[in-house]
Amino acid sequence: RIGSATSLSSAVINTRLQELVRLFKERTEKVKEKLIDPDVTSDDESPVASPVAAPVPAPGEELEGDKPLGDDHYCEMLCCTFKSRPWLDRLKSYQFPSSIDPLTNLMYVLWLFVIVVAWNWNCWLIPVRWAFPYQTPANIHYWLLVDYLCDLIYLLDILIFQTRLQFVQGGDIITDKKAMKENYLRSQRFKMDVLCLLPLDFFYFKVGVNPLLRFPRCLKYMAFFEFNNRLEAILTKAYIYRVIRTTAYLLYSLHVNSCLYYWASAYEGLGSTTWVYDGEGNSYIRCYYWAVKTLITIGGLPDPKTLFEIIFQLLNYFTGVFAFSVMIGQMRDVVGAATAGQTYYRSCMDSTIKYMNFYKIPKTVQNRVKTWYEYTWHSQGMLDESELLVQLPDKMRLDIAIDVNYNIVSKVALFQGCDRQMIFDMLKRLRSVVYLPNDYVCKKGEIGREMYIIQAGQVQVLGGPDGKSVLVTLKAGSVFGEISLLAAGGGNRRTANVVAHGFANLFILEKKDLNEILVHYPESQKLLRKKAKKMLKSNSKPKEEKGGAGDPVIIPPKAATPKLFKAALAATGRMGGKGPLGRLRWRLKELKAMQ
Repeated sequence: RIGSATSLSSAVINTRLQELVRLFKERTEKVKEKLIDPDVTSDDESPVASPVAAPVPAPGEELEGDKPLGDDHYCEMLCCTFKSRPWLDRLKSYQFPSSIDPLTNLMYVLWLFVIVVAWNWNCWLIPVRWAFPYQTPANIHYWLLVDYLCDLIYLLDILIFQTRLQFVQGGDIITDKKAMKENYLRSQRFKMDVLCLLPLDFFYFKVGVNPLLRFPRCLKYMAFFEFNNRLEAILTKAYIYRVIRTTAYLLYSLHVNSCLYYWASAYEGLGSTTWVYDGEGNSYIRCYYWAVKTLITIGGLPDPKTLFEIIFQLLNYFTGVFAFSVMIGQMRDVVGAATAGQTYYRSCMDSTIKYMNFYKIPKTVQNRVKTWYEYTWHSQGMLDESELLVQLPDKMRLDIAIDVNYNIVSKVALFQGCDRQMIFDMLKRLRSVVYLPNDYVCKKGEIGREMYIIQAGQVQVLGGPDGKSVLVTLKAGSVFGEISLLAAGGGNRRTANVVAHGFANLFILEKKDLNEILVHYPESQKLLRKKAKKMLKSNSKPKEEKGGAGDPVIIPPKAATPKLFKAALAATGRMGGKGPLGRLRWRLKELKAMQ
């Protein structure tokens, strides 16, 4: 009994010691990762889940992970077997979202496009079917089929999509089903949607299939304007779509005018006078040609004969002058908005050239200024990036700065281990500067007041007796001048010349900006001062001393064995030295003897 109790307690102790070894190993790995990358989250932020024992399968059974999924589908084709999931199953498992964000949901933008297609069908073809003899008893069922398909799209928009749109109330995004439905029912959009679906088609039984009874379907214009706003927010070059849309407005006005002209000709009698359509050729093309000449006021039209023709022509002229002037003004605004940046760049360059010519600046300097303007504009699309971010809130400016600059700044050795919020504040102070080929970024002996981060291009560090030998070439992502930010007592003078090798885009952090930030982070300030002193000491050592015993070692010496671990090894030795810790204890003795 005593032996069995001793063996049982020994097994429990061995199990516990194995658990301790595993925990020590995990802790060591986390500390090592923390030393390598200070940005790794702590244990408190990401707790480790407790281990769960794997289920042991019963005899003759398979593990759950080895079983094929029940919804996998295998289909055979020729001599091969492919695993696929039937589209019908995917369709059945799809769940329509309970709420839709109208600002960011691409599926909603696609649905708006479908509605706009149905709306354009009604707007363009209702006047054609009313004026021209294209709707006949032989093809009436085709026209009605497409008409009622468009009505179905309108109805689905009311029942499914509009009642699920999120909205903002008191600063909160409302996603409750009942609240979204009530918000839609109280809106002007709902009233217009119901009005455009008035069932005037029942009058077909009394007056026949008259396309004018479908005119309320054209009142769904709010979906068209909403689609324009959503699409312009997605497109990278929205001005192209604006030009196309403005052109479509002009074509539609000509389209309506051609339909009215054919109706007036039929009212007067085809070919009855020289002013009306004579009934020859393609009726729509001939009437559209007449509408273009009238609205654009080209002239060369036959004179109207009757009072009806004179009034119709006068209204056409007045409408044509008004519509055409509006189209030209809108097209000018669209093109002006698309080229606003280019116009600003050209005006700045012209003003600078005028200034240099007035003061008789040498041509070499003028050419370099022109080159800077050209390269800055073509590489950045703007002359000053800060102008773009001035109107944004502070939080959004920080998010953009993190995405653009954080990967580069976080690799700077001087800022390793500093407060992350301090680095975020520093990102907002970075300023982008473009240097031309052979431009001096900094010169030897001058006072250093800024740090440089290479965003694109290369710079060369010059030295030697003549000061023109290339010591090293720094590429994108490199940092130089960081010691000058924290050095004091005359130690912040540049020690070499740095020249741009080709065009170089650099980020600059000025010393005064860093000092303003460090006021709020005293711990980071102490750490940076300490690192700056070490860097200055290492740079001031003579060359013959470098590489000696005083240099910092890349691989630090092995730390001493923890006391708790020593106690665990000693307990294992007293109990007979069995188990993993016993073998580890024996191996440590051998290594100690070899040393």
